[in-house]
Amino acid sequence: MKFTVIKIAEGEDEVILKYRSMTPETERMIHLLQSGSKRLVGMKGKTQVVLSKSEILYIESVDGKTFAYTQEDVLRLEDTLSQLEHLLNDINFFRCSKSMILNIDKVKCLRSLPSNRIDATMCNGEHILISRTYASDFRKRLKGGRAQ
Repeated sequence: MKFTVIKIAEGEDEVILKYRSMTPETERMIHLLQSGSKRLVGMKGKTQVVLSKSEILYIESVDGKTFAYTQEDVLRLEDTLSQLEHLLNDINFFRCSKSMILNIDKVKCLRSLPSNRIDATMCNGEHILISRTYASDFRKRLKGGRAQ
């Protein structure tokens, strides 16, 4: 893919993406541009904390409550897992089970398990199980495709 970067002195920043056909690479670029640097607001006790997407290791739903796990904290989020899946619908996040969304960029290593499941070791050493229902789409995502 060819790209050109031009610095301007005035005016509004603009990105123009020209493509012949929609490839996984083109689709990733579009999602990246659309998602920008969205931030989430979570609760730690009674304090509101602004959370960057890049800080999130994974998001889990437990007993109807949603939590974002970072390297240092666990924050309660108001959104449901389905809402967050839509909000975080870009190349970094992947629904890995009915109750969890995983930040692919924070995965340190992977190990195949029986029954077509995957054990993902996160950068903090924690192990996340990718269920067999989602394992096939996860493998496609890692190969550069877009999961269904």
